[in-house]
Amino acid sequence: MQVDRNPQAVQMADESMVRTLRHQIEAIWPQESALYGRYALPAGARILDVGCGTGEATVRLADRFPGAAAVVGVDLMPELLNVARRDHGARAPRVTFEQGDGFALRFADGDFDLVVCRHVTQLLPEPEKLLAELQRVLRPGGWLHVVSEDYGMLHFPRRDGVDPDLLWHRAVVPFTDSQHTDARIGRRTLPILRALGFEHVNIRYLTLDTDSVPRASLAGIFTAWRDGYVDGLAAASGLEPRAVRAMFDAIIATVNDPAAYGVWQLPVVAGRRAT
Repeated sequence: MQVDRNPQAVQMADESMVRTLRHQIEAIWPQESALYGRYALPAGARILDVGCGTGEATVRLADRFPGAAAVVGVDLMPELLNVARRDHGARAPRVTFEQGDGFALRFADGDFDLVVCRHVTQLLPEPEKLLAELQRVLRPGGWLHVVSEDYGMLHFPRRDGVDPDLLWHRAVVPFTDSQHTDARIGRRTLPILRALGFEHVNIRYLTLDTDSVPRASLAGIFTAWRDGYVDGLAAASGLEPRAVRAMFDAIIATVNDPAAYGVWQLPVVAGRRAT
């Protein structure tokens, strides 16, 4: 059976994805940036950002590692790359963007000192093959950094009779199952890296909650998810679109309520390619 390796192409091309990526970097980068301090990169390092989208993280990686000689962003979606080049084209030639397939990268073995893959593993079937390809282009001793979402790690209270926890179990999981992708890949990523032979494999959690992250950024994420995914989730799950929308709206209302609390735990898995 032929597997579609970009099953969410419709959602990725929607304008809501640009909003998603903008709000996610606002919410996540202040915590994630500190994790890169663990990777001792050589002067003139080469960094690869696979699934770079609109380049929000790519340019921040360039700033985080001012000694890096090249930071390359790769994505399959031309719609997102057009935004990246429009917004960040002035950063060339040190920061560049190109279209490419994460399962079949054009780069030579061991070409990069750090490979980053953020918010991608949950989108694609056969994530083990993707991660093996990222390992191939990583030099021995180089680091792989994976932000690997897990939709069992979002927790929001019932609101106005709506239980938003059902969104992930009754809508998102059927949607990803229908695409042969894994809504809970975050908890599997660490053992995958170990099975591939990475050393010093570790997992850290970013706590994206209403107590530490600007509520406007969190609300922006869930609003963009709602706008881009309601119809697809409803079709895959058999739920009415209005029911799916109501669960998103309950999350958004909680985030916007200064007296309420909700949290998204986001796994970040890293490992060093064996020398």
